[in-house]
Amino acid sequence: MKHNLDLLNKVRQVAGRHGATPAQVALAWLLAQDKSIVPIPGTRRSQYLQENLGAIDLKLTALDLADIEASLPINAAHGARYTWEGMKGVNV
Repeated sequence: MKHNLDLLNKVRQVAGRHGATPAQVALAWLLAQDKSIVPIPGTRRSQYLQENLGAIDLKLTALDLADIEASLPINAAHGARYTWEGMKGVNV
C-alpha cells in the first residue's frame, strides 16, 4: 500500500502544479497519448463528472509528461486490483 501511495503522491505533485486533481491528471495524460485513445471514465456523481470534464482543458507540459513517465512506468503499481472474492463479480 505504501508503495502505491508514493506513486499517487507523484501524480499529486503534477496536479498541484496545475491546480488540478489526480483524476484530472490521469485523464489528461490519457488524452495526451494519442488521438485514437478516448478515455471513458465512469462515475455515479455529477460532481465527479464535472471534475472529469476539467481534464479536457488541462494541458500537461512536456516536463509533466516526462515526470509521469519516469515516476510511473508500466507495472509500477503493486498488488491486485480486486481481492479473490471481488473477482467473482468481474466479467460475469
